[in-house]
Amino acid sequence: MNGKDKMTENALLISWVVALVSTLGSLFFSEVWQFIPCTLCWYQRIVMYPLVLILAVAVAKNDTRIAIYIWPLSLIGFMISLYHYLMQKTTLFTNPDQACGIVPCTTEYINWFGFITIPFLALVAFSIITVIHFYLWFNREKH
Repeated sequence: MNGKDKMTENALLISWVVALVSTLGSLFFSEVWQFIPCTLCWYQRIVMYPLVLILAVAVAKNDTRIAIYIWPLSLIGFMISLYHYLMQKTTLFTNPDQACGIVPCTTEYINWFGFITIPFLALVAFSIITVIHFYLWFNREKH
């Protein structure tokens, strides 16, 4: 196995681990710490959870062409997470009369170091997955 194959394999594995940790983390927050997800958190979950399965198949098959299927999900998740984070941390998208479901989307269950919230964690995860798959797509071997 040459270095490029090993790098591809590691990149696929890293993206799967990121998706898996994100999924398990969201389940931990809701099932163990009993944080009720807001509507935008549900949308982020809807996009993240399938990535675990899709990326597991990609890792098993060492298939870098999977990026074309990963991008739509990861970019949609990125945009939802960015919007949600900006809604929490700025006044750009916040309206005092705005309702987001049972739990307001501006609720910050965690706020580590003054900026790390649950949408921020999702934003980082979607960013890592997106960047890795852009790398894999543009560095894949031409068949």
